[in-house]
Amino acid sequence: MTTDLPLAYEISADSARIDAALVHRWLSEDAYWARDRSREKQDRAIAGSLNFGVYERASGQQVGYARVVTDKADFAWLCDVYISPQVRGKGIGTALVTAVRDHLAPYGLRRILLATADAHEIYAKLGFTPLEAPERWMALGRQ
Repeated sequence: MTTDLPLAYEISADSARIDAALVHRWLSEDAYWARDRSREKQDRAIAGSLNFGVYERASGQQVGYARVVTDKADFAWLCDVYISPQVRGKGIGTALVTAVRDHLAPYGLRRILLATADAHEIYAKLGFTPLEAPERWMALGRQ
């Protein structure tokens, strides 16, 4: 995957490389959208999604994560994007989302959605825009 990722890191879409325990700890303890998510629920989410990890090349240690829920035909939802606090500010998150976007491009998806409370500018740099007609969208469940 080609991105502006610093050379010391690599991005992989190999779900077998995901450190599920680490991802669960990150999300359930530090991510406002997934706080208190159970490990069992996180494991099901990983199993049912396309998963992307960012790893230090030298150690193999995972430093970032993103997952995508998709039908691989028309729609995708980018979620659980997380970068370890120790490596934030190096462009790793932007590179990860770019790699995810580029990985999904061959599917010809009509729409890739995401939700964010605080990273609008970052996602806008990568082509994401506010919903064109938010009055058409509805949700079932907690918001």
